[in-house]
Amino acid sequence: MSLIQYVKKRKFSKTSEPKGKIKSRKSGKLIYLIHEHHASHLHWDLRLEMSGVLKSWAVPKLPPKTKNEKRLAIQVEDHPLSYAKFHGIIPEGNYGAGEVKIWDKGTYELIEKSPTKIVMNILGKKLKGKYCLIKTNYSGKKSWLFFKI
Repeated sequence: MSLIQYVKKRKFSKTSEPKGKIKSRKSGKLIYLIHEHHASHLHWDLRLEMSGVLKSWAVPKLPPKTKNEKRLAIQVEDHPLSYAKFHGIIPEGNYGAGEVKIWDKGTYELIEKSPTKIVMNILGKKLKGKYCLIKTNYSGKKSWLFFKI
């Protein structure tokens, strides 16, 4: 887990995004959230707390609410836990420029985790239930499928 890529992509003197750092929390439920991100293309950013950071995936279409809806999810750089509260405008000329809103938030329970599969019970306001991320070979090493099971 590292925030090196996150920090390299941002000019903190020009954006209100949090710098953050890797934090290990000793107790409490794991953070889950989805940001609606109006950047060059509208997409949703799935974020799951793991190992002191928010593991993140860009989902080009509305996140799935029912079984049999599968969504492409491209893994992106880890974000600091403090990003879970971030919303606002990333100014033009900055990485990810555009409006960022919290679309859904809550907690999740990790059921299974391997390098190619993550199964969780999401306890959000919009998404609820058992969800899965499966790593694919589609379009490089960072492609996953995100779906409800």
